[in-house]
Amino acid sequence: MGVREGGTALFGGPGASAVSIRCFGVLVVLLFGIWEAKAQSEFETSSVYLWKTGPWGRCMGDECGPGGIQTRAVWCAHVEGWTTLPTNCKQSERPENQQNCFRVCDWHKELYDWQLGNWNQCQPVISRNLEKPVECIKGEEGIQMRDVTCVQKSNGVSAEDVICEYFEPKPRLEQACLIPCRQDCIVAEFSPWSECSKTCGNGLQHRTRHIVAPPQFGGSACPNLTEFQICHSTPCTTEESMHSLNVGPWSTCSMPHSRHIRQARKRGKNKEKEKDREKGVRDPEARELIKKKRNRNRQNRQENKYWDIQIGYQTRQVTCTHKNGKTAALSFCQQDKLPITFQSCVITKECQVSEWSEWSPCSKTCFDMTSPKGNRTRTRTIKQFPIGNESECPELEETEQCSSQGDGVAPCVTYGWRTTEWTECRVDPLLSQQDKRRGNQTALCGGGIQSREVYCVQANENLLSYLNTLKEKEESQSQSTSKSSAAPLLSITFEITASKPVDRKLCTGPVPSTTQLCHIPCPIECEVSAWSAWGPCTYESCEDQQAKKGFKLRKRSLTNEPTGGTGGTGNCPHLLEAIPCEEPSCYDWRIVRLEECIPDNEKQCGSGTQVPEVVCINSDGEEVDRQLCRDAIYPIPIVCEVPCPKDCVLSMWSAWSSCSHTCSGKTTEGKQMRARSILAYAGEGGVQCPNSSALQEARSCNEHPCTVYHWQTGPWGPCIEDVSVSTFNSSTSWNGEATCAVGMQTRKVICVRVNVGQVGPKKCPESLRPETVRPCLLPCRKDCIVTPYSDWTLCSSPCQEGDVTIKKQSRHRVILQLPANGGRDCPDTLYEEKECEAPPVCYTYRWKTHKWRRCQLVPWYVRQDSPGAHETCGPGLQARAITCRRQDGGPADISECLKYAGPLPTLTQACQIPCQDDCQFTIWSKFSSCNGDCGAVRTRKRSLVGKSKKRDKCKNSQLYPLIETQFCPCDKYNAQPVGNWSDCILPEGKVEVLLGMKVQGDIKECGQGYRYQAMACYDQNSRLVETARCNSHGYIEEACIIPCPSDCKLSEWSNWSRCSKSCGSGVKVRSKWLREKPYNGGRPCPKLDHVNQTYTLCGFQVYEVVPCHSDCSQYIWVTEPWSVCKVTNVDLKENCGEGVQTRKVRCMQNTVDGPSDAVEDYLCDPEEMPLGARRCTLPCPEDCVMSEWGQWSRCSLPCNGSNARERSAEPLRQPDEGKACPASTETELCSLNKNCYHYDYNVTDWSTCQLSEKAVCGNGIKTRMLDCVRSDGKSVDLKYCEVLGLEKTWQMNTSCVVECPVNCQLSDWSPWSECSQTCGLTGKMIRRRTVNQPFQGDGRPCPSQTEQFKPCPVKPCYRWQYGHWAECKVEDAQCGEGTRVRNISCVVYDGSTEDVGKIVDEEFCGEIEPIIDGNKKMVLEETCTLPCPGDCYLKEWSEWSLCQLTCVNGEDLGFGGIQVRSRAVIIQELENQHLCPEQALETRSCNDGQCHGYKWMASPWKGSSRTVWCQRSDGLNVTGGCLVMRQPDADRSCNPPCSQSHSYCSETRTCGCEEGYTEVMSSDGTLVECTLIPVVVMPTMEDKKGDVKTSRAVNPTQPSSNQTGRGRTWFLQPFGPDGRLKTWVYGVAAGAFVLLIFIVSMIYLACKKPKKPQRRQNNRLKPLTLAYDGDADM
Repeated sequence: MGVREGGTALFGGPGASAVSIRCFGVLVVLLFGIWEAKAQSEFETSSVYLWKTGPWGRCMGDECGPGGIQTRAVWCAHVEGWTTLPTNCKQSERPENQQNCFRVCDWHKELYDWQLGNWNQCQPVISRNLEKPVECIKGEEGIQMRDVTCVQKSNGVSAEDVICEYFEPKPRLEQACLIPCRQDCIVAEFSPWSECSKTCGNGLQHRTRHIVAPPQFGGSACPNLTEFQICHSTPCTTEESMHSLNVGPWSTCSMPHSRHIRQARKRGKNKEKEKDREKGVRDPEARELIKKKRNRNRQNRQENKYWDIQIGYQTRQVTCTHKNGKTAALSFCQQDKLPITFQSCVITKECQVSEWSEWSPCSKTCFDMTSPKGNRTRTRTIKQFPIGNESECPELEETEQCSSQGDGVAPCVTYGWRTTEWTECRVDPLLSQQDKRRGNQTALCGGGIQSREVYCVQANENLLSYLNTLKEKEESQSQSTSKSSAAPLLSITFEITASKPVDRKLCTGPVPSTTQLCHIPCPIECEVSAWSAWGPCTYESCEDQQAKKGFKLRKRSLTNEPTGGTGGTGNCPHLLEAIPCEEPSCYDWRIVRLEECIPDNEKQCGSGTQVPEVVCINSDGEEVDRQLCRDAIYPIPIVCEVPCPKDCVLSMWSAWSSCSHTCSGKTTEGKQMRARSILAYAGEGGVQCPNSSALQEARSCNEHPCTVYHWQTGPWGPCIEDVSVSTFNSSTSWNGEATCAVGMQTRKVICVRVNVGQVGPKKCPESLRPETVRPCLLPCRKDCIVTPYSDWTLCSSPCQEGDVTIKKQSRHRVILQLPANGGRDCPDTLYEEKECEAPPVCYTYRWKTHKWRRCQLVPWYVRQDSPGAHETCGPGLQARAITCRRQDGGPADISECLKYAGPLPTLTQACQIPCQDDCQFTIWSKFSSCNGDCGAVRTRKRSLVGKSKKRDKCKNSQLYPLIETQFCPCDKYNAQPVGNWSDCILPEGKVEVLLGMKVQGDIKECGQGYRYQAMACYDQNSRLVETARCNSHGYIEEACIIPCPSDCKLSEWSNWSRCSKSCGSGVKVRSKWLREKPYNGGRPCPKLDHVNQTYTLCGFQVYEVVPCHSDCSQYIWVTEPWSVCKVTNVDLKENCGEGVQTRKVRCMQNTVDGPSDAVEDYLCDPEEMPLGARRCTLPCPEDCVMSEWGQWSRCSLPCNGSNARERSAEPLRQPDEGKACPASTETELCSLNKNCYHYDYNVTDWSTCQLSEKAVCGNGIKTRMLDCVRSDGKSVDLKYCEVLGLEKTWQMNTSCVVECPVNCQLSDWSPWSECSQTCGLTGKMIRRRTVNQPFQGDGRPCPSQTEQFKPCPVKPCYRWQYGHWAECKVEDAQCGEGTRVRNISCVVYDGSTEDVGKIVDEEFCGEIEPIIDGNKKMVLEETCTLPCPGDCYLKEWSEWSLCQLTCVNGEDLGFGGIQVRSRAVIIQELENQHLCPEQALETRSCNDGQCHGYKWMASPWKGSSRTVWCQRSDGLNVTGGCLVMRQPDADRSCNPPCSQSHSYCSETRTCGCEEGYTEVMSSDGTLVECTLIPVVVMPTMEDKKGDVKTSRAVNPTQPSSNQTGRGRTWFLQPFGPDGRLKTWVYGVAAGAFVLLIFIVSMIYLACKKPKKPQRRQNNRLKPLTLAYDGDADM
């Protein structure tokens, strides 16, 4: 309206109304368009932009459980994937970015877990290829699923998967599986036909078979297990009975009706009234007795509350049955005595138990993740035992795993191994048997072996930290002293108990080693140099020269650093010797050289003087300042002579020889000599030569007396603590070792005269006196440390049964540290034992049986209609009470007897209330005893009771015998050995070993022992009996020898050979001979090993080769001066001219004092030997006289031939005028290896590892030598290389290790184990030993035997065994439900599963619980069904089949094993087939399955048929199991049959002809007829008239006249009886083909052109070439 009004107002009048309507329409369309556009834009927005969410984050929160929160990212995104603003997405559809969650903590692991469902049935996977193979090989692939849920452990309620996934990933929900090939039912072969069901007339006979393998995986069902056929017997003479009396099954046991009970009560009340009347009559004593009896009965009923035994009754139907199965009237089955239709029975009652008790506390009260969890149990009790029921009570105890955790739970005690300190290192266990050092083991060193003890203790780290935490908490909670002091005391107590030894079984980790190799450092003995020469006479101390006492000294020095043992500088020999002398001086002049001789008065020749050139030296020969020699006498110039022409010329004096004696005495005087020779004789007027005595000079030397003195030191005394030495005591280390104190050591020092003994100290130089006191290290005192005693071992049983000897309990402790250096000694006792306290006597429990109650018959109203019901007699049941008692008679809880008292006694038994006509007897007495006579008789008796004595029926001894007899057993026994001999066992406790055998690991290892064989005793019936019956202790014993091991025996070392080189480095050798090879596992001989071993074995000799070094200047050539030149042509006028001169050349040993003794010439280098003679020229008087040539100058290196060397001589006498002196110098070129040499160092190979003489093995030293080698390869003195200053970078010594020969060490034999069998023939006991220390190196190997067995004494095994079930019997009827019985027997067997056993008296099984096949319940009687004539029924179950697996190609598919048994149907009348039950089969799973295969078997062909059957791989013939498509043919008859004359059916099922006939075939390949093959007659040589070129056909129907050998006949039959060509036809064809090829080849060769001539020459060469090639190859 508003619009319209607006419109009217706008346009001003009604005339515009149409226009207004039109405008309104436009407006509406416009508004609609806008709305639609907006809607479309909104739709587009909502479809283009979407909310996206990320994954939920981790659950966060302060507390564990459902109170957590988790978040996730939420954003707006375009459909193409890019992120946009959140406003573009619908806010109303925005997902939540936060939610509540369950926050999982570590302790939830104990509350939640995955629950895995069972895998469902395997479903086939739909295959792409739908065509299934014709033959199934393995099966079809499938898939199976299961449910996996996260649940609370306590109640099984499901929870979120996230909780369980926190701890472990979710198990898989599906898996691949296999649907095996279908397996048809497999049955065995039929049994033989049974006998005919009827002895006359027409009957049935049947045969049955059983199922071997059930159908599986969709296989075909089983065939019929029964076959039957009609059998005919002789005609029946009497009419066949058509009816049978059939007894039905017993009804369930029921109680009498309550009405009758009420009536009985009424009758009871009337009786009580009568009894009350009688009470008045009875006396009070009788009433008291009746009261006591009633109370006792009431008590028995209370004690019997667990067994509420109610006796009821049960009935059964008796019917008359026609043979067609229909029921007829009883009158048709009339007989004298009908079956009983009622009997007493026990009302069955189920077991009733109480509710479960609360769970017990966890057996593990501490917390530990690694060790197994503890257990907790809950129990329930029996309220009502089952009565008359097969089912037993359920379990009365339930156990589950549990673990304790939380703040208040202490961590579990863990156990760990601890070790004592290592014992001292010992070398003697490593010595071989013949080593002489075994007698003196004090000085041994090197590699050794040491041991320690290992024991188990509580590893208290976890518990101690827990106790400390507990202490801190308690201290924070309370400041009281009492509480704060408790925790430390607790932790201290725990520390003490933690170090106690505990049972070794508690430690589970690897046991630490108990032995190890060790090393005793070998002492390095003092090695000293040679004595130096005696020094000059010098003051004792040059600082104090007041005393006029002088000494001559000589010294030697240590060439090594002695250590350890008897080494050390304190035990070295003296290094100084002194000789008292007169006129000592500390400094003196030494003449270095003499200057040139200068003639006096400045003349050219004649007498002159030589001025000495001197230096000042001290007493040690060292050059010092010249001022120090101011007090010494300066040497004066020496007179000399310069020869004038024509004067005699003498040579220079030679050097003084070495002194003839080292000292001077009464008989000895030291002398030195020197000499000179005549170089030229004098001429006329010249000074003449002196006589020969003037050419030699002598002087005294070593004039000091032969009284040598030296200081001698004794060994250092013990180290004694010296409190005054505070400087030392303040230090904490001494030579790098920790020390507790420093003490002082003293020693004795005396002056000794050589070869005399001790003299006064003044004879020795006081200033050189060795020290007598020195500080020393006082090692710390080590007290003995032992662990606390272990806990007392437990006494074995808490109580004892019977008269048991009181056992002992023990405890021990372990020495951790042995005392040393005066520490406290170890306690005497490390092991204590005491007797266990007398244990309380164990209560044994027994079932007490009470008297049987009265015999309860079937109620009157049930049996009143039966004949003779007026009598209260017949069979019934009676019950009794049982209670649990201790052995002493006291009452006990029923549960104790259930555990300890064995099976329950019977609660009910059948009873008989005798009727008037019944015969009653006493029970049989026991059999009388046998007197031991073989074949004697023993008897037992019974007698008639009551009125039965008078009845004639009862007196019939045939029906009711009163005496039974039995033959006594003949006791004859024989013993037989059984089983193998045991190992050779040494007697325990004896240690008698051979001489020298008490070596490491030799205790009780060899010698005489014994081996054993068990004896079994059998009686005359070959039954096993106790061995004592054969007067045997159970064994045959035989002596045996375990040979003792003998080590490799070598001789002693020979002496060292001389060094192979006299100059430089060589080798020296020593050897041992093999005296005896090792045997019986003795220590082997040294191996051939140049790297680590000291010895090398070559043949039967062991060599040791070590390097040696010979000093090149040890032996030198010594020459005397040349003699006067002896002129050969003597001029009488002048003694001059050419001649020869000689000199002595000797090899002498070189010493410090110079060459001393002459030795053999071969010790000196022959190449270096100086000349002993030479040509010479004796100058004439007027000639120039030259001195001897000097030494050649040294060639400058390198020797390349470009440089030269020279030597010079000096003119001693000038010549006359006009004559000149020869050249004073001589030069020669330096030539390599002639007069010029290069020198270089050479290093030898390493020696073998050298040990100390006192060591067996361990650390040693390898050495090598340094040589100086000349360029011509000759070794020379090292000084030649040292002069050149060549670099020496080699290490001459290095350490090495010789492997120790550690003998194998074995533990003691363990005690003999329990017998592996409690009885039988095969039981054996075993004992073992372990290797404590494996052998190493050349040690004695471990013996192979670480286990010994010994047979156990033979004991007979006894067991209860069922007999066979008797036939089913129905009393007083022909068929129906009856009973069958069996008995149990006690059998003896030899313990093997194969022995079926032999029956013995039941008393042998008296102590054995009656259990058969694991079942305590003896089933000796069971109901059975006897079929009526004409009934169709099921046979008994067959035996369980073998356990069979599902396999492919012999490989198990993992479906488990299965067994089957079956029942076949038996038919007695053909008319009743419709009433037959189905045949039955039962299966069960089994474990010990095998894979069985099946294959077709076939017999040889007999004509056109053979037998084909299927056989299992174990040889059982079966039906089914083999593939039908692979079944071989059993019939090969031809179709159509071969009816033609002379034809037969071949193996290929085609018709063929007999031999001599050929087939005529039709166009379709069928045989038409068999035609006789014509005969070809070949004439023989005897038939001279025959034409060999022709043959004629002979009519086969005509009798041949040539049958006597005029010719031979062949029948040519190209085709065989099967229609195929015969083999010879192919042979002839092949021969013809080869012949044809040959003819063609010959024609080709004949027609071919000849070859060119030049080709022939090449052809001739070809064989030569081939031959040559052949030779070249060879």
